[in-house]
Amino acid sequence: MHLLIPFAFCSTEGCAPALPALKLPYLEKLLSRLTPEPPDHGDEFSLSPPHERALARALGLPVTDGLIPWAARQARPAGGAWGFITPCHWQTGTHHVIMSGQELPDFSAGESHTLLVAMQPYFKEDGIVLQYDQPGRWLVQGDVFKDLPTASLDRVAGRNLENWMPRSASAAGLRRLQNEMQMLLYTHPVNEARAARGVPVVNSFWLSGTGTLPRTPLPSTVAPQPVTVNTLRTAALNEDWAAWVQAWHALDASQCAALLAALDQGEPGQLTLCGERHAQTFTTQPKTLVTRFMNLFGTPPASKLLETL
Repeated sequence: MHLLIPFAFCSTEGCAPALPALKLPYLEKLLSRLTPEPPDHGDEFSLSPPHERALARALGLPVTDGLIPWAARQARPAGGAWGFITPCHWQTGTHHVIMSGQELPDFSAGESHTLLVAMQPYFKEDGIVLQYDQPGRWLVQGDVFKDLPTASLDRVAGRNLENWMPRSASAAGLRRLQNEMQMLLYTHPVNEARAARGVPVVNSFWLSGTGTLPRTPLPSTVAPQPVTVNTLRTAALNEDWAAWVQAWHALDASQCAALLAALDQGEPGQLTLCGERHAQTFTTQPKTLVTRFMNLFGTPPASKLLETL
């Protein structure tokens, strides 16, 4: 059993002051039982967040910043260079553009298909093919996505997009497409109907998950494949730290308790905690003499570890 927990800590202002409210007895017992591996160091400005890097390593995918080929993996066995297109709502201010931190509400498969059909000819002119995947996410194929790094949705949701827009020369066509789609969507009947219902309109798209699968699969570094626990994500992206604390308490009493029970039964287990900068994996390896000595003085509160992520 391997638990992978994204958004275990956030560098956003407001998260650190919430840490003293955390009471995580099962997590603290896990940390006293498991052995830490070398951390995956990064920063909050990487295009691929720590939890995506950790999952990519576990699945044997290349871990190149902004080029973890999530879309190509979804499109297998088609081959080629792929990306994800996410229809979304942007809020434009005087000095910033912010993407909504929530999925589009009341966005049906019918609306999604209708917008895809309307947008498809524009992409086709640039040699890009759009394919439907699910209402809030489409697949897009084209050579341009082979070496075009893009920021994860988990980096941009609810945030100013200025720091995350692709700036490379190869992205010029996509920036033009983005402007064209904003004009197309402005008066589209789907958006007129959404505005009449009082729900956010679809006024742009975000590209992510770009890249190609390696011809020879990379060996995975951890086993078994992790179970990604996303219950902290919504509260973290919305910067609702009271809800984040509650979600942590629920996670501790469920998944963390289940992993501890598995360890008690003699089963191997792993835990990967991911913040916005770093990730730390803990495994059931024999503890070193130094670790055993340090454990004599007790295990520090889990909040102390989380703050380092």
